[in-house]
Amino acid sequence: MPEALRTGAVIGILGGGQLGRMLSVAAARLGLRTHIYEPGANPPAGHVAERVTTAGYDDEVALAEVAASVDVITYEFENIPTAALDILEATRQIRPGRRALAVSQDRITEKGFLNEIGLATAPWAEVRDAASLEAALGQIGMPAILKTTRLGYDGKGQARIITPADAPAALAAMQGAPAVLEGFVEFSREISVIAARGADGAVACFDPGENVHRDGILHTTTVPARIPPALRSDAVLIAARILNALDYVGVMGVELFVTPQGLLVNEIAPRVHNSGHWTQQGCTVDQFEQHIRAVAGWPLGDGSRFADVEMTNLIGEDVAQVPQLAREKNCAIHLYGKAEVKAGRKMGHVNRVL
Repeated sequence: MPEALRTGAVIGILGGGQLGRMLSVAAARLGLRTHIYEPGANPPAGHVAERVTTAGYDDEVALAEVAASVDVITYEFENIPTAALDILEATRQIRPGRRALAVSQDRITEKGFLNEIGLATAPWAEVRDAASLEAALGQIGMPAILKTTRLGYDGKGQARIITPADAPAALAAMQGAPAVLEGFVEFSREISVIAARGADGAVACFDPGENVHRDGILHTTTVPARIPPALRSDAVLIAARILNALDYVGVMGVELFVTPQGLLVNEIAPRVHNSGHWTQQGCTVDQFEQHIRAVAGWPLGDGSRFADVEMTNLIGEDVAQVPQLAREKNCAIHLYGKAEVKAGRKMGHVNRVL
């Protein structure tokens, strides 16, 4: 196993959003520095990181320069072009590894991987055109949801099919992109496990959180999730199986549906995750420090929860509530430094200790 990073070492982070921002803060607490690579100007992570390179993922010179300036590379989002990863990995190790990205970047690849390692998912079928959509609907039934295989997030790139008459519009909404049809799942709640695996193969999982979405965007995550102990154990074991199968190093978010037949995996995210923000007030070592520890080759921290917490996202104009929230007891405010308020944009979150 490579030697653990020492004080003053530099972690390159691909992506400069709020996750990169909070990773940079966690790294700084451990005496490590961060170098953000982000195409957009003035990213939230740039307010707290030591260095920022503003360049596109097609800028081979900038990519090579950043790779040479850091000790290890990680990322805060999945959709990094393969060509950029090739350039970076020629110089520096990327953690989590390339396989985790390849699996998570494509919904069909992801579902196939999950099924191959013995994990249950919603019924699904690949859709390329009107004929394959008709066949998929015949196989899976309705209601169902059609999703682009790549780039969809926070409810984007998705269309519901309730009756056969909805199919043409749903297919048109994919704009010619490859898609996957998923059957609707009868579930009592959605939960997620934030799990970490170290460079030494050690695994540590945080308690499952219970998620509530609004308009396709995560609204709240509450811990503990309202599930029996047996399901809590099953959720953690599922997350550990995924991490080990990918030889993963870092933090991963695993979203699960609680159904009468047991747990179904909804999707995985090979990074720190919105539904893990509660760990900032509920655990001694939160998900951001845990990820930094893992990619830096440090021992993982103890993920035990010492408080019940409800995390609430501040979406768009919700950020106007901050003056009132600041008066609440047991309410920790985390703002992302985004200057422009937009509908559907994550401006921050609050953690209420219950």
